[in-house]
Amino acid sequence: MRRRDFLGAAALSLQLPPAGDVYIERPQPGKPHAGKVLAAIQPHADDIPLFAAGLVLKLVDEGYTGYLIRTTNDDMTGPGGIGEGVLANERDNLEVARALGLKQVFDLNYGNHQMDGISKPELRCRLIFLFRLLKVDTVVCFDPWCPYEENPDHYVTAQCVEAACWMAGMSKDYPEHFAAGLEPHAVRERYYYARGPQLVNRLVDIAPVMDRKVEVNLLNRAQGPAGDAGARLRRSLAEKGLRLPLLGDHDATAGRRYIKEFVLARDRELGRRYGLEYAEAYHYIGPQPSAIDEYVRRYAVPLRP
Repeated sequence: MRRRDFLGAAALSLQLPPAGDVYIERPQPGKPHAGKVLAAIQPHADDIPLFAAGLVLKLVDEGYTGYLIRTTNDDMTGPGGIGEGVLANERDNLEVARALGLKQVFDLNYGNHQMDGISKPELRCRLIFLFRLLKVDTVVCFDPWCPYEENPDHYVTAQCVEAACWMAGMSKDYPEHFAAGLEPHAVRERYYYARGPQLVNRLVDIAPVMDRKVEVNLLNRAQGPAGDAGARLRRSLAEKGLRLPLLGDHDATAGRRYIKEFVLARDRELGRRYGLEYAEAYHYIGPQPSAIDEYVRRYAVPLRP
């Protein structure tokens, strides 16, 4: 099953808690996250656009400096031969980063569908290097503990990201990094997305950026929903003497409306369940409060003169 076809069914498989048990993250005015660094991490060129483009757009709007890390070269997807597919996906990935407002792209170029055969310590080390180099505060990635994930690229990437987030803050792992001038730097905040069943504890209101998310997905021409699915549906109906008013009278209009209505239907369904127009679901892990710091705050008293 293609990912664009999977999303509608996946909306109903998420383990969604009652409204009172999930935090709804809403857009914030100004630049409350100025100075913070975001790493949007995806195995394939269409993962962040489909699952997390709304969140990434929102956080960049709120002041984050962002980077896009793609772990595969997408060589098993795209038009034509393998080489043509790699090039087409690379171009799409760069355009996606630009549309998301991200500063730079890092392609790690592992083989598509083959990541369960790579060296996980190697990938983990490369991610730790990037987290330290870029001083990443927040990552957006697949959920490393999501059951029934069939794609090895997804779960291998996610598990290596999870380990790299805390290991990047250790003072003895990969000392050559420190000799090169880097310092320990742990990632303190994680937003995990998933295709299937997931423990959701945060919904992000993406209504203000939904049209921009559609535009980001239009840029995935090689393997994403952009293509000409909307236009083909419009033409096939016309051959039968039918039309869908939703698709309009032009291919460009049909593409945008097809993506918003069908490909990103999950965002609409998730939003409606929680009184929002559109939403993305995440398992969120944030900074952990220190019991010692809290105790000191409550009970510390001034030294006597």
